Amino acid sequence: MSTKLNIEQLATRQEQSDPIEILRVALEHFPNSAISFSGAEDVVLVDMALRIRKDVQVFSLDTGRLHPETYRFLEEVRNHYGIRLELLSPDNQELEQLVRNKGLFSFYEDGHKECCAIRKVAPLRRKLATVDAWITGLRHDQTPVRASVPLVQEDAAFSTPEHSLVKFNPLANWSSAQVWEYIHDNNVPFNELHRNGYISIGCEPCTRTTLPNQHERAGRWWWEEEAMKECGLHVSAPETSRPKPAEVA
Repeated sequence: MSTKLNIEQLATRQEQSDPIEILRVALEHFPNSAISFSGAEDVVLVDMALRIRKDVQVFSLDTGRLHPETYRFLEEVRNHYGIRLELLSPDNQELEQLVRNKGLFSFYEDGHKECCAIRKVAPLRRKLATVDAWITGLRHDQTPVRASVPLVQEDAAFSTPEHSLVKFNPLANWSSAQVWEYIHDNNVPFNELHRNGYISIGCEPCTRTTLPNQHERAGRWWWEEEAMKECGLHVSAPETSRPKPAEVA
């Protein structure tokens, strides 16, 4: 007979756990879960998760505007771990309409939200509708918005009344230094752009190198205000739209 656990209780229980233990809980409670993969933190999670389960789902958002180095990195990860890496693409009609109406670089004038909604948020929403939980590399020290992200949460942005989605952030308590220590100690692949001054890497037109002592996401959407350094993948929905708390069997 299974015991029902509230998500908040599960988060509290995992507060002092190692990332690999949080991953173990995620994969045991939610066999139909997936790791979202793009940056250095996410490859650390892939490396850890494969020590627990060899068939874990891994996906990445192919916006069509990534650096050539990033595409090579995706293939390097696929080959290094021998995994089936699922690439999610934007809807062709929505993308064609945006480019037809506003050109290829409208985000420099209108802000990045519209482009990110088509290239990133919509494909992610389609994928998350097919899983019960997703695992991300969010860390508290990345942005002020992420400073209070829990280790386990109900994803208010992507849950629906019909489909409750749980989100695990196993590296939330880790620093960037801890991530890179794990990478070097375990021979984990990383994007070659990191050698060239890039810290947080997104689409090529929206990412540039950062200067010493700048915040790691200062190179993302640099023409916008500091508070706008999110693309919509990790922003909570309004409180009124949140479904009832999920439970773990």
